[in-house]
Amino acid sequence: MAEPRLQLLGRAGCHLCLTAAEQLAPIAAEAGLEVREVDVDTDPELQAEYGDRVPVLLLDGQEHSYFTLDVPRLRRDLGLR
Repeated sequence: MAEPRLQLLGRAGCHLCLTAAEQLAPIAAEAGLEVREVDVDTDPELQAEYGDRVPVLLLDGQEHSYFTLDVPRLRRDLGLR
């Protein structure tokens, strides 16, 4: 199974993560994509790699933005206007 195009790495109780998820949802819907949300605290490797540097958006498995969602860049990278 292929990795989803959009993955949002975060943790429970993170207000920045909640904001990023709310911003990401309509963009993903417009692009016809689903967002896979991943709690870094459920995976020791992710927790070690990302620590307190969440939320992190992965696009096609590559880090796209962190702390805040770079909406204009994401829209451009997804081919949206």
